Amino acid sequence: MKIFTSGQVRKIDAYTIKNEPIASIDLMERASMQIVSWITEIFDNSHPFIFLIGPGNNGGDGLAVARMLMEKNYLVEVLLVRISDKISADARTNLDRLREIPGVKISEVEEVSSVVVEDPGTILVDALFGSGLTRRVSGLARDVITSVNELPNLRIAIDIPSGLFGEDNTDNDPDAILQADFTLALQAPSLSFFFAENQAYVGNWEVLPIGLHPIIMEEEESPWHYIQAGHVSDLLKPRMKFAHKGTFGHCLLIAGCYGMMGAAVLAARACLHSGAGLVTGHVPRFGYKILQTTVPEALISIDESDIIFTGVPGLEPFSAVGIGPGLGCKPNTGRAILELIKSVKVPLVIDADALNILSEHPEWISLLPEDTILTPHPREFERLAGKAETGYARVRMQIDFAIRHKVIVVLKGAHTSIACPDGSCWFNTTGNPGMATAGSGDVLTGIILSLLGQGYIPRDAAILGVYLHGLAGDLASEAFSEEYLIAGDIIESLGFAFQYIKGIYYEDHI
Repeated sequence: MKIFTSGQVRKIDAYTIKNEPIASIDLMERASMQIVSWITEIFDNSHPFIFLIGPGNNGGDGLAVARMLMEKNYLVEVLLVRISDKISADARTNLDRLREIPGVKISEVEEVSSVVVEDPGTILVDALFGSGLTRRVSGLARDVITSVNELPNLRIAIDIPSGLFGEDNTDNDPDAILQADFTLALQAPSLSFFFAENQAYVGNWEVLPIGLHPIIMEEEESPWHYIQAGHVSDLLKPRMKFAHKGTFGHCLLIAGCYGMMGAAVLAARACLHSGAGLVTGHVPRFGYKILQTTVPEALISIDESDIIFTGVPGLEPFSAVGIGPGLGCKPNTGRAILELIKSVKVPLVIDADALNILSEHPEWISLLPEDTILTPHPREFERLAGKAETGYARVRMQIDFAIRHKVIVVLKGAHTSIACPDGSCWFNTTGNPGMATAGSGDVLTGIILSLLGQGYIPRDAAILGVYLHGLAGDLASEAFSEEYLIAGDIIESLGFAFQYIKGIYYEDHI
């Protein structure tokens, strides 16, 4: 689940070579076999391949893959791009091995005009630079990358697209980064894969296990993580036979105003469908019939106002509180939010308009109870913490905000990130573009609120809630389509998502 920096990857490789022990050339062979297994599963040998080879170990990987594909009767051509007069020892060994195969076609590229790809069906494999790149690509390599990016051919990058830095690309040259359709990461993804500005380069990425030493993988510290099904499965609490509704908490959801009661309905339904024993919706007076009719399982607390939230009900019965979906931003609502912040003693999740009001009163942030969960989308986070030019800069700002205010920040997006007060950051790996639809965030608030009410610690509630939300969206998308998906479909698929992480998922759920 850890994401390592480029420097840590070199350290882990070196530890594996010394302590497995294994020769570096054999570790390269092992990695290349994984790459070949992926390629041959996706593409048959009717597809010709051209390999772009650099002088380092990334090039060595490419040479080994080219050899293995030729042994499987794939049509392969290798272009050695003369970036440097030097070549790594392992790359040299793999080049010599490749040359022993009869009929192999190897060419040296000393100028960009030598890169000729006549067949648009040829698949290009990028093995120019690996994850250790620390400076902008220039010269011949830049020319080759720019030329290749203009071709219509499908492109596969080994480990990381050439020219892309593993972490911060703020000062990188965007025209000197190869645009891959697929990136085959070795053992773990690079941090830069999780930021929107790098999507055009990374494409769809897969992590291929190459057997790096488990001790160093466990011991090497990293604040960066990505969420996997196994970790989420471990977080999920079993439900005991003699449990009752009181066992699973009583959640208070403060949501809805005139014209936006749908947000309250979605959040309440999601909360109940995520396992909460009891859910009370605190809504404006006119919203009583709406919530009572659409969510008959919910209890109702009625505000003194007909149309907005103006006062906090008694909090004694509740094990967790959620506030924000469809709330509106009237001054009276702001005063009631301050009252809640000052009086709440149970876990709290804040979303939507409650976040917008909070951003108008930054002095209130210091009053938030420790481990309060905030669930902003990027614009809401910008109002809270300021602008950021890149995804990397934004996530650094997110972590700083979480540490400084001792809160958990769930920054919603394609890879929703969860920043914790201890400085750790977790990226989600579920979800799809179909979830970019009205009400999706209200559903997430309901899920997290439910988990808090059931007694999950806030960090686990955020991680599990975000993963379940994305997984339910993925299952709904599979059943229908991304275009068809609406927020209610995410709720309807939550049961299948729970089954999935329990290991009892059924293919015929649709």
